[in-house]
Amino acid sequence: MDFCGWEKLSLVDYDDNLTTTLFMAGCPFRCPFCHNGDLVLRPDLVVPIPFEEIMEYLAKRKGVLDAVCISGGEPTLMPDLEEKIKAIKSLGYLVKLDTNGYNPDIVIRFIQNHLIDYVAMDIKNSKQKYQATIGVNIDIAPIEKMVDYLQTTGFPHEFRTTLVKEFHEEQDIREMGQWIGKTDRFFLQQFVDNDHCIIKGLHAVPYEQAVIFQQILNALQINAVLRGY
Repeated sequence: MDFCGWEKLSLVDYDDNLTTTLFMAGCPFRCPFCHNGDLVLRPDLVVPIPFEEIMEYLAKRKGVLDAVCISGGEPTLMPDLEEKIKAIKSLGYLVKLDTNGYNPDIVIRFIQNHLIDYVAMDIKNSKQKYQATIGVNIDIAPIEKMVDYLQTTGFPHEFRTTLVKEFHEEQDIREMGQWIGKTDRFFLQQFVDNDHCIIKGLHAVPYEQAVIFQQILNALQINAVLRGY
């Protein structure tokens, strides 16, 4: 399986690192607000990028780029992801993995084998509203396992929630914070509607309300930061 999207230079995907970001098609979720709807709904129609082309680019930019961010869709669905990460790591790059947390055993194996350096995990909503928010009926136990692992091991990570007016209220944020517990990096991201969203016409949480959400999490000893506002 190949990557099918590529942002060759990003200054925002992995802290202060100069990063190239790779996107994989396919996801078990159907979040209505997903801005990569084409990758999620029509993975067979996207144009693959030969991995050899990516590796050639990375080899030429050693010493210029710092890191590779692997995103999606949900990248843990890629059967040969481990082999691809090993190839990237052989060039000396840091690797950040974006994940929805639904395949925790894969992510944990990557961590334990020193194949990734950082995890960004989406927290879609409170447990009670998780299924409604992701658009499918699934057992969220794997997601809970991924959260627990990151929190108990201290592996470098961040949690992030895209705030959507139709899905997030103050009580949801409070319950989500009580679930996650004290953490140093929790980003509340502004939703931006575009033509690639799975459902059109959803709305961003206004800045003033996002600040209230931030304060709710801060009161729970969560270092919440607004992103995109």
